Amino acid sequence: MKAFGINKKAESSFHPLSPLVMPRTNETNTSFFSFESLIRKRLLNAGINVNGNELHDIQVHNPEFYKRVALYGSLGLGESYMEGFWTVPRLDLFIELIFKSDVSQRRWTPFHLIKLLNAKTFNLQSVSRAKKVCEVHYDIDNFLYQKMLDRHMVYTCAYWKNSETLEEAQIAKLDLICRKLQLKPGMRVLDIGCGFGSFMKYAAEYYGVSCVGYSLSQEQINYGKENCAGLPIEFVFADYREIKGQFDRVVSIGMMEAVGYKNFRKYMEVIHSSLTEDGYAVIHTVGHNITTQITDPWVDKYIFPNGILPSISQIGSAIEGLFVMEDWHNFGPDYARTLTEWNKNFQSAWPELSSKYSEKFGRMWEFYLLSFAGGFAARNWQLWQIVLTKKGRRQPLCREV
Repeated sequence: MKAFGINKKAESSFHPLSPLVMPRTNETNTSFFSFESLIRKRLLNAGINVNGNELHDIQVHNPEFYKRVALYGSLGLGESYMEGFWTVPRLDLFIELIFKSDVSQRRWTPFHLIKLLNAKTFNLQSVSRAKKVCEVHYDIDNFLYQKMLDRHMVYTCAYWKNSETLEEAQIAKLDLICRKLQLKPGMRVLDIGCGFGSFMKYAAEYYGVSCVGYSLSQEQINYGKENCAGLPIEFVFADYREIKGQFDRVVSIGMMEAVGYKNFRKYMEVIHSSLTEDGYAVIHTVGHNITTQITDPWVDKYIFPNGILPSISQIGSAIEGLFVMEDWHNFGPDYARTLTEWNKNFQSAWPELSSKYSEKFGRMWEFYLLSFAGGFAARNWQLWQIVLTKKGRRQPLCREV
C-alpha cells in the first residue's frame, strides 16, 4: 500500500460505519463465526443494544442485516435501513454514538482500496464528470426541496446563535455572510455554486448589489430565475472552471464539498482570478477533521457522488500563495440542528411526497438527513466560513460582525 501513497490512518477515519465491517483476528476464529455476534459486539462497544429499550438502540427486523453490515459496512447499513431491515427511535443518536466510539476506527477492505486507487488515478470531479452530483441529488425535484427547506430555499447550514426557527436561522446565516463580505450598494458579487439563488436574492434585496451565479443544476437555475425575476441577478449554467471576469466580492456556499481534492487548488485559483485586487471572498463549506481522498460508500452511491469534504490542511495548501486567511469561523454543531429541522419538514410532508416517491426513497432520505445530523453532533464534521483577501489588502473587520 505504501507504493500508492496511501495513509491508512487518515483514510480509514473517514468511513464512520464501514468497519462495523470485517472482524479483527482476536474476535473470532475461522471455523466458527457469526455475523450476528460480531455486529452485536461492535454495537455494544458503542453503547448500543440490539433490540434494547433506549432511543439509540436499534430494532432488527430481518437477520440479513448482520451479514449486510459485516460484509459491506456503511453501504450495507444504509441499504438495509432503506429496505426496512432495522429501525431505531433516534437515528441521529445511534449514528452519533457510532462516531464517538472505537467502532469508528476502520478496518480496510478490498472495496475501500479499489475506491481509493480509483480516486488517486482519476480526477473524479473533472469538468465532464462534475454534473453527476447535480443529476443525482440537486435535480431530483424542486417540489421535495420546497417541502423540506425554509421558504427562502436555503440548502446549506443555518446559523442558530440568536434564532428560534429554521427560517430565522437561515436569514441570520445569509446576513452573516453579507456582513463578512461588507457588501455595499453597486457592488458586483459572484456566487460559485449558487443553488436556488437564495443568497443572491437576499444580497440584492437588502444590500443593493448585483449578482452572477454559476451552477450545474438546471432545476435549481430554473427555480432561481423565476424566484429572482426583476432583480439584478444572472444565472449561468456552467462549471466554475469556466467563470470569466472580475467581481468586487466572491462567495461560495456549500460548493467546495463537490470540487474534489484534486481540484481544490484550481477552485481557489478561480476565486483568486475572479476577485478584484481589493476584494475578498467568503467560503462556506463542510469540513472534515482529517484528510481523505474517498468518501463514504453509501453517501457516494446515493447522495453526493464523488463528493469530498476538505480538511484544514487541504484548504491551507489550496490557498497558500494566493490569499491571506483573514478569519476561520466554525459553527459545525448548527448543522446538526439544521438537518433535524429539515427531517421534521420532510416527515411532515411525507404523506404528500409519498405519492411521488417510494417508501424506500423516503427511508433513504431520512437516513441521509439523520445520519449527517449524528455526524455533526459527534463533531466528526465541521462547518467553516473562511474569509480570504488578496495579499497586501487592508484587513477587513470580518471578526467584528
